Amino acid sequence: MSHLPITIGHEVAGVVPAVGEGVPGLAVGDRVGVRSGVDGGFAQYIAVPANHVVQAPDGIPFSHLAVGGDAGMIAYRAVAVRGGVGKGTRVGIIGLGGLGCSGLQIATMLGAEVYAAEPRTVLHDRARAWGARDVFDGPEAFAGLELDVIVDFAGFGTTVATAVANVRAEGSVMLVGAGEGAATINTMLLVMNKVSLLGHQGASADDLRAYWDFVARGLDPVVTEIGFDEIAKGLDKLRRHEVVGRLVAVLGDT
Repeated sequence: MSHLPITIGHEVAGVVPAVGEGVPGLAVGDRVGVRSGVDGGFAQYIAVPANHVVQAPDGIPFSHLAVGGDAGMIAYRAVAVRGGVGKGTRVGIIGLGGLGCSGLQIATMLGAEVYAAEPRTVLHDRARAWGARDVFDGPEAFAGLELDVIVDFAGFGTTVATAVANVRAEGSVMLVGAGEGAATINTMLLVMNKVSLLGHQGASADDLRAYWDFVARGLDPVVTEIGFDEIAKGLDKLRRHEVVGRLVAVLGDT
């Protein structure tokens, strides 16, 4: 890969220390977030193309701003924009990882009737506290709920197939996660029930601002802050699937 070596780390927020010549709309000292697609977050400073920088609101911690730059804004766009979720929509959320936790809360805050599927039972009570009508170990329990939209933040072959099988006729399955590279689905069900199966990735600066607005209104991004000297240990915890939500490395007093 021609761009190696790199400093890894994405989902970044902080204070602008310097602005390049001819860059409009940004000044030293501005609070900003960085949209996805930029590496380098594990360094003290990061050079970012101006079109990836978004002015951040006051009153939200940097750790909460940071996770919006990927997980948050993608969850928002998948649920609210492409998923068309609104008041009264019957929604199923598969997977309560960093994206799913936000996606569930966005759906409930939009007035939807929300159900969730997550094998880690430690998250079930929290999901109910966020407004989920019920939480199940797996998406097969969505059968009979007549869900309008199922958003799959896990993206394993079994979850995709189960979503297609259990969304209502003429409903939509929004695939965001990519836990596996392939899935076998019942194409007869897909055709006869006129199910829409949509893939989604990416979001815009407007989606990031919209996500931050949900955070300002009380959305919990499920963040655990660690120091930069704890990054290696944090990565080990991620490999062992010991992390709920997002780990965010915080530098100094930011």
